[in-house]
Amino acid sequence: MNKKVLGLLVSVVAVFALSGCGGGGGSDYYVDPVDPALTTLFLIDQDGNSYAGIPYLCDSMYDWEYTKANGEFTFSPPDNCEFDFTGLVGNYNDDPYIDDIVYIVDDLDNPKPNIPYECSYFGASSTYSDGSFDYDADDRCTFYL
Repeated sequence: MNKKVLGLLVSVVAVFALSGCGGGGGSDYYVDPVDPALTTLFLIDQDGNSYAGIPYLCDSMYDWEYTKANGEFTFSPPDNCEFDFTGLVGNYNDDPYIDDIVYIVDDLDNPKPNIPYECSYFGASSTYSDGSFDYDADDRCTFYL
């Protein structure tokens, strides 16, 4: 009987150890397989189209880079990354008074809520549950990733 109990106990411990106890604890971001210290997110619009060519600079970078054709930007957490949204104004439904909607998502198009940020003109806030955020015309925003 003791062998059965011991075998059952070892099995339960092995299941928890291999499953990570089901307790989350993983990153909310896509981790670059080439360099695990890097994380990748994406900027998209309300229709799921990518925002390419948006200048950004993160703490771990030396020079400004631009979001790739798919809206991808890469950083090394816990970086602060500044984005220059100059020119993203008044294009949503051709309304000159409404800014474009920009969302931050991961590689599976999951929104990234609750990222704190502050913009030069808009002020401070955090991303909404859908990954979108507020900014003003020709604003620069720093995200605390």
